[in-house]
Amino acid sequence: MIAAAHIPVMASEAVEALNVKDGGVYVDATFGAGGYAKAVLNAANCSVYAFDRDPRAIAAANDWAGEYDGRLVLINRPFAEMEEALEERDVTEVDGVVLDLGVSSMQLDEAERGFSFRHDGPLSMRMDGAKPDAADVVASADGRQLAAIFKTYGEEKKAARIARAIVDAREASPIVTTRALAAIVEKANPPRGPAKIHPATRVFQALRIFVNDELGQLVAALRAAERLLKPTGRLVAVTFHSLEDRIVKRFFSVRSETRSRGTRHLPEQAPPPATFRLLSSKARAAAPEEAAQNPRARSAKLRAGERLPAPAIVGNDEDLGVPRHSNMPDLQGVPV
Repeated sequence: MIAAAHIPVMASEAVEALNVKDGGVYVDATFGAGGYAKAVLNAANCSVYAFDRDPRAIAAANDWAGEYDGRLVLINRPFAEMEEALEERDVTEVDGVVLDLGVSSMQLDEAERGFSFRHDGPLSMRMDGAKPDAADVVASADGRQLAAIFKTYGEEKKAARIARAIVDAREASPIVTTRALAAIVEKANPPRGPAKIHPATRVFQALRIFVNDELGQLVAALRAAERLLKPTGRLVAVTFHSLEDRIVKRFFSVRSETRSRGTRHLPEQAPPPATFRLLSSKARAAAPEEAAQNPRARSAKLRAGERLPAPAIVGNDEDLGVPRHSNMPDLQGVPV
């Protein structure tokens, strides 16, 4: 029996929303263990270009990718680079793109990757294994910067208190393991009553999102998908926390908007033509049966849209609600 953690969430719903057809070309932008790619390939005689920046995910798939007779192409690149990577392979348009966002269960289960405090391991959290990683950020960012990361990407209410505790603790000893960081956070912000989640959960989420630039990557991927999709092509995104879902929701809202967006300061102006038709006005949740069997499915939200003929809309991160903070450190400047 396959562990619930490795079951792709809402795979049948994603394939249905993609409207997979024979001869189609699809992108599985978050390959992981290959659950979505397999579901798409099994649904029709089509091709899938699968992206993952984790080299371990690509290597693990080499054992079974040949079963699809060349219909599955594995690409070890971030999904934000899908447009460039496909162009290198002479692919300039596709019939569908699916994104299963967040960290994969495989990464959470591997202690040496440092994504989870369930297992003690090096404090890394980098999906590609590169540097700087979470330990570098924890060691070098000042208190205000750490608090900005925790507040912005983890929505942690006690961000400042936790940041001060980390700064104090690292003066005595470097913080280099997952359990060490979790213990510091728990001491600074002890649970009151029967806590539903560990006090370090939001801090770990925030560091992971920051060191992998997950929200910036998401925006770039959504824009790339908009440029790559043929008219009637489908974009499907499955999210697991509010930050991702807000961006996806905002993207589809802006792209499907047809009324004027003037303000009291500016005259009414006609918006750009809509580039997507929403398949549903609200996010789709996992079926109760799936949520009962797979805990990860309980927070999943699926949003999807169909590409219209209008040219892609040019914008910036702020248009899509990407959170910003003036004290956020520059990851490129973090010493390793």
